[in-house]
Amino acid sequence: MIGGLFMYNHKGEVLISRVYRDDVGRNAVDAFRVNVIHARQQVRSPVTNIARTSFFHVKRGNIWIAVVTKQNVNAAMVFELLTKTVEILQSYFGKLNEENVKNNFVLVYEILDEILDFGYPQNLDTGILKSYITQQGIKSGTKEEQAQITSQVTGQIGWRREGIKYRRNELFLDVLEYVNLLMSAQGQVLSAHVAGKVVMKSYLSGMPECKFGINDKIVMDSKNKPGTEELNKNRSAIAIDDCQFHQCVKLSKFETEHAISFIPPDGEFELMRYRTTKDISLPFRVIPLVREVGRTKMEVKVVIKSNFKPQLLAQKIEVYFCHSAVLKAFV
Repeated sequence: MIGGLFMYNHKGEVLISRVYRDDVGRNAVDAFRVNVIHARQQVRSPVTNIARTSFFHVKRGNIWIAVVTKQNVNAAMVFELLTKTVEILQSYFGKLNEENVKNNFVLVYEILDEILDFGYPQNLDTGILKSYITQQGIKSGTKEEQAQITSQVTGQIGWRREGIKYRRNELFLDVLEYVNLLMSAQGQVLSAHVAGKVVMKSYLSGMPECKFGINDKIVMDSKNKPGTEELNKNRSAIAIDDCQFHQCVKLSKFETEHAISFIPPDGEFELMRYRTTKDISLPFRVIPLVREVGRTKMEVKVVIKSNFKPQLLAQKIEVYFCHSAVLKAFV
């Protein structure tokens, strides 16, 4: 899958170089430096093809991370790998910059060897990696600890280790929703959808099994499922187009019992994501009023009207103006 992974500083100097396949040579390192980092024009695309070689790259601060491959790979999976790699490195030594990478280069190589095997992603869970990779290297534990690590990596509950204890059991749940709206100049809604996610912080002892019930108004909208008929009969229902769950969720119980049953990982994690496109109640309505006073003067009045109940309160509202569009109107 992946031929190699390289890390550069802002000057193009190689900080980390790990080659997983023989089809990627040393010239790939120089090709990325010349065509991307030192390019005359800024490279905006995160994917660059050079001599039948694909470079998937991201930049975090002053660090470039590039994945090299000569095969036709899944681009979304590669960028998910890059994002998870950055999160894992930051969980070990904080901010990802040149100084931290140089000071912890041995640890970085250990992490890369664990998360990738012959170019294939293996283990991207921070909790599992920290159970046997420390700042000093691999932990020299007893046979029982090694057996526990093996069962955690290959067992059914690989996202949570056994023996976790807290003096006080706590569980926090946050629901975050983002409303995306496209409206015409006449005030007509062209497209609108809500993207939401459920984030949890779990501080529970042992191996607890949590179960959340879902409101009866929520219906999974699908052409091949009876949820669509139920939605047509009951217009007050909320149709969810698609949802994604964390690997700890038991999908079989969700389909049969309409409930989310899971053994949560320790700490903060994202339980689920969902998206809906039907019957969206917009929280605000923006009404722009434009009046041309003269050839060089224009008055713009923006009215924001809230559509939610008076008991609710909105904070930190920002409205952005496109200055370039206003200037082009007078050119």
